[in-house]
Amino acid sequence: MTRRGRIVAWTGGALGVLLLGAAGVGVWAYVQLDGNIRGADISIDGKRPTNLSPGSKNILLVGSDSRAGANAKYGKDLTTMQSDTLMVLHIAANHEWATALSFPRDSWVQIPSCTRGNGTKSSPHHFKINEAFSIGGDSGDISKAAACTIKTVERNTGLRIDNFASIDFQGFKGMVNALDGIEVCPKHAIHDKKAHLDLEAGCQTVRDEKALGYVRTRYSVGDGSDLGRIGRQQEFMKALGQKAQDKLTSPGSLYNFLDSATKSVTTDRDLDSIDALTDLASTVKDIPSDRLTFVTVPNYYREADVPTDKANVVWQYPQASQLFSDLAHDRELGAAGKKRLAEASKNPVTAHSVQVRVLNGTGTPGQAASAAEQLRKLGFTVIATGNAPATDKTTLTYPAGLKVQSEVLAAHLSGAKATESAGAAPGAVTLTIGPDFAAKFGG
Repeated sequence: MTRRGRIVAWTGGALGVLLLGAAGVGVWAYVQLDGNIRGADISIDGKRPTNLSPGSKNILLVGSDSRAGANAKYGKDLTTMQSDTLMVLHIAANHEWATALSFPRDSWVQIPSCTRGNGTKSSPHHFKINEAFSIGGDSGDISKAAACTIKTVERNTGLRIDNFASIDFQGFKGMVNALDGIEVCPKHAIHDKKAHLDLEAGCQTVRDEKALGYVRTRYSVGDGSDLGRIGRQQEFMKALGQKAQDKLTSPGSLYNFLDSATKSVTTDRDLDSIDALTDLASTVKDIPSDRLTFVTVPNYYREADVPTDKANVVWQYPQASQLFSDLAHDRELGAAGKKRLAEASKNPVTAHSVQVRVLNGTGTPGQAASAAEQLRKLGFTVIATGNAPATDKTTLTYPAGLKVQSEVLAAHLSGAKATESAGAAPGAVTLTIGPDFAAKFGG
């Protein structure tokens, strides 16, 4: 239950699991709840990743704090939709295992060009991953918010996203209140003005604003990072899933819980019904508990690459690339895989530790210097620039012993693969710029 509870709650699958045994709510309630769920027509433009494992499913899950309506008080000077929580649930083609992959909201990634609410296009750039939701949702259109978020996740992971679901603040509160609150046990008192939270140390039951504040609090707990918040959210959702199964035995209590949950859920058209969510929940609940894996994208603080940035994290390569590839090819991570990631996280190969020679093979003057500047902004150490014979494609070469360093750089260039070369300059990875560099680097 400890693993299943978290997945059930976050997929909206709690609706399905409870409905499987909830005939007492009746046909009228079923129709009412089904009508609560909002469906969004999500259109993704541009080239998308190929589905490399037919039959498997990747569902993008967003904890949304839209600043519209009743949510307006939760963010000063924020007028767009925000995504507080972001993860991909991968369900294997054989339905025998699943992985929930969390993305820290402070992940510094490539944000591709997206369509804003007014129809204009944003420019590709690097920023926090959660900005994608607000770019598309700048006018309150969740369809565009979802589209930009999906596009960003696909661009940075290579995973093909099949479905989308989000839940907003107010619905979350209603779910907690329908359960008469959830017990939390903070080791230290929490006083966070941004999250509207004042809690004393020790076990206590939270509901309403305190429940919402507890899963949102960040700066006043631990090291103030989003990584700590992810852990607290997962534990809270675990407790919510457990209490929902234990407490919701009467049709009345069940209906109140489901009414709040369904009113807060927005999905793509393939999931916008009780039947679809029930089917999803049935699939998840049959997966053995020891084959439900929860993992956060391996990362380290960006300060290691850019000393002035003390607020963000960057993904750790090549471990992140391998993780994405495993899911794309429907390969199970499991406990052994999690252990490998944990061990690798102790000594990450940072971008700053990678020395790069940048050569211009486009024939257009200044391209090497421009590329070098872009790489320096990401923290890479550029030791030289120069010219190379004309080439049609951007290439990466490395001398013996620098394979991992080359993979760190390759991870920032869409579709790029590094090759070992006896003629490569010693001590550095050589990047030769071709006419496709802008598309590979900028998304």
